[in-house]
Amino acid sequence: MLNKWEGIVLKSRSYGESNKIVTLMTREAGKVAVMARGAKKPTSRLAGITQTFMHGMFVVQRTSGMGTLQQGEHISSMRNIQTEIMATAYASYIVELMDRLVDEGSPQPFAFEVLQQALHAIEEGYDPEAIALFVDWKLLPYTGVQPVLHACASCGQVEGEFAFSFSQGGFLCHRCFHLDPYIIRLTPTQLKLIRMFYTVPIEQVGKLDLKKGTKHFIKKIVTTIYEEQTGIRLKSRSFIEQLERTPELQNKKNDN
Repeated sequence: MLNKWEGIVLKSRSYGESNKIVTLMTREAGKVAVMARGAKKPTSRLAGITQTFMHGMFVVQRTSGMGTLQQGEHISSMRNIQTEIMATAYASYIVELMDRLVDEGSPQPFAFEVLQQALHAIEEGYDPEAIALFVDWKLLPYTGVQPVLHACASCGQVEGEFAFSFSQGGFLCHRCFHLDPYIIRLTPTQLKLIRMFYTVPIEQVGKLDLKKGTKHFIKKIVTTIYEEQTGIRLKSRSFIEQLERTPELQNKKNDN
């Protein structure tokens, strides 16, 4: 049976001398692994379309077991992501997180939309660090963690001063601060941003100009949830941290 799917390449790995096994996140079928025969050969018509981050239409022959990629055509080759090191680093983090959290076997329209919007935003020059934060918060439910961010996780109040509580699983209002001695106090702006990262579609936000300190504060909260509550630590996260310690890149980021 031939299927034509819109998809984005999450990863590809060598299989034998000339083939690749390519993992796609597709709009229609969710996450699928397909065999791309001959794709390692530079002359193959599948060589370009099977590179990580490629967004395209993929024709897959599928009977039982793993499908075979017959052909593909580009929607976007993500040229900026392929060539700009910080864009590559954060896009790599996003596809690795998506691959870790989403299981194969069923359509995942929400995950596909998050991935597509995130990569296209980075490709168009949006701040890749902020876009990665959107993805972090939006994919949390795939880990089984669903933080309470619309109201106080304890009493349900929606007004007052708020803090983030890891032990209570979300926001606590000032009436309930006593429940957790390790709360992280939030300004109204930080509160609003966390809610936005979790609930608002990336494409509806427009260009976000966030201070580095604000991004790091919010990133620390969500990274702590992933690493301490779900046990997920990604190779690409370590690479980003390494890059951020590189003086030349720090200077370049500060100039922008």
